[in-house]
Amino acid sequence: MNETASLLTVAVVVAALVIRTAVAEMRHPGSARARWALASGTRAVTAGAVAAVALGLVGWRYFGYGAVAWAVLAGALVAGVVDRRPPEG
Repeated sequence: MNETASLLTVAVVVAALVIRTAVAEMRHPGSARARWALASGTRAVTAGAVAAVALGLVGWRYFGYGAVAWAVLAGALVAGVVDRRPPEG
């Protein structure tokens, strides 16, 4: 896969995540703030940054810009997983 196609694929995935958040916000106001609260959690941000840097360094060396874009997306997803809290109740 060439770099342009890879970057376009990452852009589509990010757009889908943003649209999903926007639709949820329209249905339940305030849900976007709760969903993206991970950006203020130091543990989640640190885990995401470490994953993104590690994958980005390896990917850049072998695959170029496209791999770095995927590494950043993977870092964001890792931060989301690390931030998950058990359901209250």
